[in-house]
Amino acid sequence: MPRKTYIAAIQAALAEELRHDPSVILIGEDVRIGVFAGTRGLHAEFGDARIIDTPISELGVAGAGIGAAATGLRPVVDLMFGTFLYLAFDQIANQAAAMRYMFGGQTKVPVTFMVQNGGGIGAGPHHSQAVHPFFMHLPLIKVVMPSTPYDVKGLLKAAIRDDNPVIFLNHLSLGGQRGDVPDDEYLIPLGKADIKRAGRDVTIVCAGLMVHHALKAATKLAAQGIEAEVIDLRTLKPWDEETVLASVARTGRCVVVDESYPVCGGASEWAACISEKAWDHLTAPVQRVSSAHVPIPFSPVLEKMVIPQPANIVAAVHRVVAQPEPERI
Repeated sequence: MPRKTYIAAIQAALAEELRHDPSVILIGEDVRIGVFAGTRGLHAEFGDARIIDTPISELGVAGAGIGAAATGLRPVVDLMFGTFLYLAFDQIANQAAAMRYMFGGQTKVPVTFMVQNGGGIGAGPHHSQAVHPFFMHLPLIKVVMPSTPYDVKGLLKAAIRDDNPVIFLNHLSLGGQRGDVPDDEYLIPLGKADIKRAGRDVTIVCAGLMVHHALKAATKLAAQGIEAEVIDLRTLKPWDEETVLASVARTGRCVVVDESYPVCGGASEWAACISEKAWDHLTAPVQRVSSAHVPIPFSPVLEKMVIPQPANIVAAVHRVVAQPEPERI
């Protein structure tokens, strides 16, 4: 199986879908030259009509994508950084998230918003926030966050073929990561998690860059005699409750890890659901690991202090493992 970078897997997914379906188009700022390289080279094959550079107006670009989706196309809207979705929020929240409902199901909105999400490269608060909880909160929108080259190709193809709006979040720090990516076509269903490492003692729930931090933490924990099961959610909405709850039923302990802020963040949603639905299986309270509740610093040293690291995950696992078994009445 060929090994490709995360970015090359994005290129492969976009090229395959553009060839597969003539209604697929790519629009956004500098998509022809490919600032993040994921769209690079596509214009040479597919031309001006399908690879469309836009002005620097995120609200206008988002509106164009939504309108195109509602009238029969399948646009991929590249808005570069996740924080730039804030500039398009009115169109996404008031139109994409409500249009199918407002029109009584008479229209579909198959638009994919593709951005770079999260921190880790010292890009400062305007470019490094983890924005996914804002969109997890909205109805009728799916939210996807891959962690590997294999996953990003299969998930992006599935997102483009989905008839609902999808926020597709590629992590800013993962572009150069390499992994096995088949040349043959494959899709990964949205809403299905993947157990990246099996374990018996504690369940770690995560997505995106945090999957790699969790796997590093699990390796360290294994050397200490603690076997952690690492679950990569891959899709944040709808997220795979069934796989997570089954794991927690086996391990009895859970740590949820998310790069967003703790207040109304992804970790808060997952922890609440697990506490409600797996209460009889839990032998300790669910522990959350999130970014500090401050703007993401430009300084690499300070940024590392703010965003969760493997050591934070190890510490949270030690807290849940140290809890005594509760008495069941």
